[in-house]
Amino acid sequence: MPLLEVKELNKSYNSEIQVLKNIEFSVGAGEFISIIGPSGAGKSTLLRCINRMVEIETGCVFFDGKDVGAQNKKDLRRLRTNIGMIFQHYNLVPRLTVIENVLHGRFGYKSTIGGVLGLFTEEEKQRAFDLLEKLGIAEQAYKRCDQLSGGQQQRVGICRALIQEPKLILCDEPIASLDPNSSKIIMDHLKQISTELGITCIVNLHQVEVAKDYAHRISGLKQGEVVFDGASPLLSQDKIEHIYGMETRELITV
Repeated sequence: MPLLEVKELNKSYNSEIQVLKNIEFSVGAGEFISIIGPSGAGKSTLLRCINRMVEIETGCVFFDGKDVGAQNKKDLRRLRTNIGMIFQHYNLVPRLTVIENVLHGRFGYKSTIGGVLGLFTEEEKQRAFDLLEKLGIAEQAYKRCDQLSGGQQQRVGICRALIQEPKLILCDEPIASLDPNSSKIIMDHLKQISTELGITCIVNLHQVEVAKDYAHRISGLKQGEVVFDGASPLLSQDKIEHIYGMETRELITV
């Protein structure tokens, strides 16, 4: 059984614009998949339908055997503990320390009061430090997040996702705001996470060459439809041009 299965997924924000059109695909455990496509193709909306940050209009998303759209509030909260998310603009709390931001990834396991009061176990705190060590930023643990560089903040975001102990991590343009060196560090970490920990990663990217270098498989979105889905080596120049049209030359460069 696939870890994730999307069937006939449609999403509109108004009567005139259909953002996703009959999306269908499945993802196995441990896969590293990149979703590419021009701005407005529906990449971010697709990720947010998977974890139901955006409500599903029609169609179904099955994660780990459960119908995401059918979950009540309590069950959805529990299901989301197995789905980490990494954002383009990090989505950290700037005034809090690095370690506090990482521990926020445990909120899904806490009662409302426990989350508000920050009642984390010593084991959870040690796990947070271990993750920061693994990603090379343990020395920043007690700095405020707004004192860190973009690349460092994104590594904090990865640690926050990992401390959930997820089966799936959704990455929405994780390197779009970073310089090339920081981008490589982030992508190397994501690939290592997938390879060593067996965590499935779905990564939205604008940079086609980066997608080809890191992903096992690439899905191309164009105007809300999947127009390519296959192994990375099969993404030819003709197919890239079909996905991007006139934008191709700007977007294939790293």
